[in-house]
Amino acid sequence: MAWLLVVVAGLLETGFAVCLKLSHGFTRLWPTIAFASFALGSFGLLTLALKKLDVGPAYAVWTGIGAAGTAIYGMVFLDDLVSTLKIVSISLVIIGVIGLQLSGSSH
Repeated sequence: MAWLLVVVAGLLETGFAVCLKLSHGFTRLWPTIAFASFALGSFGLLTLALKKLDVGPAYAVWTGIGAAGTAIYGMVFLDDLVSTLKIVSISLVIIGVIGLQLSGSSH
């Protein structure tokens, strides 16, 4: 269950990173509100998960999901540059996240 919280928190991290960009420096109301909501949810779920998980693997999985998710979202919806190297690198992050999740132990 704790790993599920980390995964959802990572997805919410993707949401807050995208909303941060869309807020244009907190000058747009709804993306700013969405950013704050996603950020609070993400940090809240990560905090709950850390009661049961080691901080290193859990934090790495959280940031990896957020980073990969944000990069993929940017390429698909925000016209970010798409390159073979970027896709390979994102794939390596995802593989690393899976490896860390599998190696993480619960208390």
